[in-house]
Amino acid sequence: MKITKINNALISVSDKSELEKLVKILSSYKINIISSGGTFKQIKQLGYKCSEVSNYTKFNEMLDGRVKTLHPKIHAGILNERSNKKHKREMNKRKFKNIDLIIVNFYPFQKNIEQNKNLKKIIENIDIGGPAMVRAAAKNFKDVTIVTDRSDYNPLIKQIKKFNGGTSLEFREIMASKAFNLTAYYDSIISDWFNKKLNIKFPNTKTIFGKKLSQLRYGENPHQEGSIYFSANNIGLKKVKGKTLSYNNYNDIFAGLEILGSFKKTGTVIIKHANPSGASINSSPIKSFEESFNCDPISAFGGVVACNFKLDEKIAKKMSSSFFEVILAKGFNKNAIKIFSRRKNLTLIDISSFKNNVNQQIRYFGNSFLLQDRNRKIFDNKKLKFVTKLKPTRKELKGAEFALNICKFVKSNSIVITNNFSTIGIGAGQPSRLDSCRIATQKAKKFQPKRLRGAIAASDAFFPFADGIKKLINAGAKIIIQPGGSIRDKDSIKVANNAKVKMIFTGVRHFNH
Repeated sequence: MKITKINNALISVSDKSELEKLVKILSSYKINIISSGGTFKQIKQLGYKCSEVSNYTKFNEMLDGRVKTLHPKIHAGILNERSNKKHKREMNKRKFKNIDLIIVNFYPFQKNIEQNKNLKKIIENIDIGGPAMVRAAAKNFKDVTIVTDRSDYNPLIKQIKKFNGGTSLEFREIMASKAFNLTAYYDSIISDWFNKKLNIKFPNTKTIFGKKLSQLRYGENPHQEGSIYFSANNIGLKKVKGKTLSYNNYNDIFAGLEILGSFKKTGTVIIKHANPSGASINSSPIKSFEESFNCDPISAFGGVVACNFKLDEKIAKKMSSSFFEVILAKGFNKNAIKIFSRRKNLTLIDISSFKNNVNQQIRYFGNSFLLQDRNRKIFDNKKLKFVTKLKPTRKELKGAEFALNICKFVKSNSIVITNNFSTIGIGAGQPSRLDSCRIATQKAKKFQPKRLRGAIAASDAFFPFADGIKKLINAGAKIIIQPGGSIRDKDSIKVANNAKVKMIFTGVRHFNH
């Protein structure tokens, strides 16, 4: 175990909280401190000795502070190999000292771009000197300690106490790893900002960045480990009560939020295994929940409920009569929280601050990943084709739009049957479209048989044969909306006409794998 004694430390931090305890321990071990700007002023105000970078280098900062630590005396002090005789001779010749500890965190670029639209201010918040020092120190971890995270101040203090003013090689290597993670993360935020600014959706090189929110109990299954990361300063999900969320909870939560984000009116969706088990739009919040639940009350058991409204006592009582893992809402009043508190295993999440403004989706496959636009479209009104003799009314077209909107979020092949802006049967994830038709109609017959007559059926892709159309018509569907495009479309249209069913072709496929 190689212990490196710290004689000189350079501190330059944007986040100055907990700085005092750090400076205190360094001073107690007679470690010289070098700093600049606001960090230098803070250390002096705290009453500790500190050399300003410009005095240390004998070179005043210039270009409005753009050049401060970018100096050979700083970087040679960090990068020289202490065991290299040539390096030692060069350092002695120039009377440069070793810098053994670097404590740096960067300008908050991400926070700045989220809160500021001024291009000049954004550009000035791109940190250059900080990342340069961090990379230099991390490269030379054999001799230099680099700390970039406030959470590592206490471990650093323990090291200094344990090794009488020094640190172990193991600790320095771990810190170096974290430092390179940070510089990669930081640069990827900046590159992402440039790509968005220039509308470059698919650059030649792509880096996905994220900050760890928490370690999860496990992944999709207990034998898999898992964590959640986020790429914004605030994920916008506030836990009101309940246990720690699992991988599957988050997966269902984001599936629910995706659907909820497509609702322009009061609505509820219940998610189970990333598929909706029921969804409804209704001017009455409690009715929107009831109709979502009644679509498939068996599948709803243990699911995630997502609502785009605030929950009161009345709806809380209704929801509490069934078991759910998580309930998402735009706030909960005090009485609702009291009622929900009786459910020990229920987690409440306030989604009032959640914003889903990311326009791309990513899917990983080991050493490769797929990147695509998020599916924001339902259909283009101007390109709709009313292919049957009977045409839908405006209200029926709105109902068909709701059905297809839910359908596009269901795993393919998907069939969704609705009545009055509520789902009554959902067939999901089947290799055969006919099987999805069977499942959707069977569920509707089991839980909502009276609402099948005059129902609307939506399909995420065309019907290769007329058998699926017949299945839906026989169950009671009077309107069918689908992309069209099969070589046997004429067969499907003929079946619909014979049954006096209205059929709409959108020309838009909605596969969701």
